[in-house]
Amino acid sequence: MRVHERRSDVPSGFKYLGKADENAILNLRIALVQSDPVELEAALHDVSDPRSKNYRKHLSKAQVEAFAIPEPASVKAVNAWLAKHNVTASTISPAGDWLSMQIPVAKANAMLSTQFCEYVHVKTNTSIIRTLSFSIPDTVKGHLAAIHPTTSFVEPRVSRAEIELLHLPRAGDGTQTSLKPSDRPKAQPTEVTAVDGSCKSEITPQCLQTIYNIPTAPATGRSNLSVATFAQEFATPSDLKAFLGQFRQDAANHASKVSIEALDGGANNSTFGTTEASLDVQYTTAVATNVPITIVTVGSDNHDGIAGFLDLVNNLLEQEQLPQVLTTSFGFTEKDIPAAIGSNLCNAYAQLGARGTTVLFASGDGGVSGIQATQDCTTFLPTFPSTCPFVTSVDSPISSPDRDNQDAAVSGYLKKLGKTNAGLFNSSGRAFPDIAAQAQGFQVVVNGQVQPVAGTSAASPTVASLVALLNDAIIKDGGAPVGFLNPFLYAQGASALNDITQGHNPGCGTDGFPATEGWDAVYSSIGVTEWVILIRMTTR
Repeated sequence: MRVHERRSDVPSGFKYLGKADENAILNLRIALVQSDPVELEAALHDVSDPRSKNYRKHLSKAQVEAFAIPEPASVKAVNAWLAKHNVTASTISPAGDWLSMQIPVAKANAMLSTQFCEYVHVKTNTSIIRTLSFSIPDTVKGHLAAIHPTTSFVEPRVSRAEIELLHLPRAGDGTQTSLKPSDRPKAQPTEVTAVDGSCKSEITPQCLQTIYNIPTAPATGRSNLSVATFAQEFATPSDLKAFLGQFRQDAANHASKVSIEALDGGANNSTFGTTEASLDVQYTTAVATNVPITIVTVGSDNHDGIAGFLDLVNNLLEQEQLPQVLTTSFGFTEKDIPAAIGSNLCNAYAQLGARGTTVLFASGDGGVSGIQATQDCTTFLPTFPSTCPFVTSVDSPISSPDRDNQDAAVSGYLKKLGKTNAGLFNSSGRAFPDIAAQAQGFQVVVNGQVQPVAGTSAASPTVASLVALLNDAIIKDGGAPVGFLNPFLYAQGASALNDITQGHNPGCGTDGFPATEGWDAVYSSIGVTEWVILIRMTTR
């Protein structure tokens, strides 16, 4: 037996209670080593880079699965080990790289040479069964990537990026914010319509249309968009109707374009709306006018140890027809996710991208302190999955693994930084955010009442709506969806962005990162008209 995963201590916020009941049943997921994740990444970049002859020639479901299917030797070795312990596992992913098994604690202790214990998350009084280390036999070493949840201590409730960008001054308090609507560069590729003064403190769909040159005419309906919500979030049809009636009367009839799917016991008929889901559905419907929108509500009936994120991505990969855009405004602190699990989840997003899906994640509201500004930290805290190298991170700071598309942009920024924040972040990792958008004062109807909402969870659905409109225009011209956005963004798309050069994102007892000319670890803004022109040019 060899140690496969180990952590040195119980993370802050959790308390040890004692050894777990030996008869308690554990729902464990096994990740097998995928056959060729390196070639999957290469294929993803090949179809996503506008300089490639295969740009936007996305792969089929079968082609993508071929990269993730475990080698026969791996399947044989893991099944033999399970059979030795009279354990039967079921396949839960289309490529067969994820298995699920239900076993009592006593058997898990014996199989993994460990001791599972019970811990409580003090803030929510939620108990979990975990271990600080476990081992696997030599016979499955190199065949088994991870067993989950074993050593991961993820907060029971997914943190939401919905409150307020605490690292920015509040609009209307006499200070300037880095994302105010008037903060645009002096020279723009296209004429910008004057922005109404009210947009400085209150954002509506009309404000976004003006700021980003978004056409008010309905899309042709050729593209689509999916919004993932977690933690029992739900948006009611009555609130959507009231929102459109007040802020987009010309699009009131497009509420019928919204459909709801439930996963893991998620809500699909609640009469009580929540802020996050209401924000997502109201602004995607109002901005991506006439684009079919699917709201996927992921409930608490999941056992993947990461709030249903694995369940959602595996459910999507099963489908023959994927959403062209997927936006998620939820996330975790990256250090709470075991490296092997994070890697496998990121590879799943790479599979979506290779098949033509643009995957967007809000990057958190805590500046360099991660998901929320109130977190204690001595070094900067990246968020996850917004740090995955195969997703587009919307509006936030800091760093984490893989940079492929970013070398030129990030190296220049690091030179400007010099010794600022040295030792507080991973300077050789995947830098983020990739893009930013308006994120304060969004007017949302929740249970019949209009209330302001701010945070990166406002920015991500805004960008998702713009990408959906881009896809609609491109498909109308006979083209294919943009898919994984970052290679285009860093190669050519940045020339259409508004460069915000003032502001910073404090946290962890520091001022965080400063905004500068060009890419920075704080903000870039967007302009949809210029993107349409650029993306169309790359296909001619």
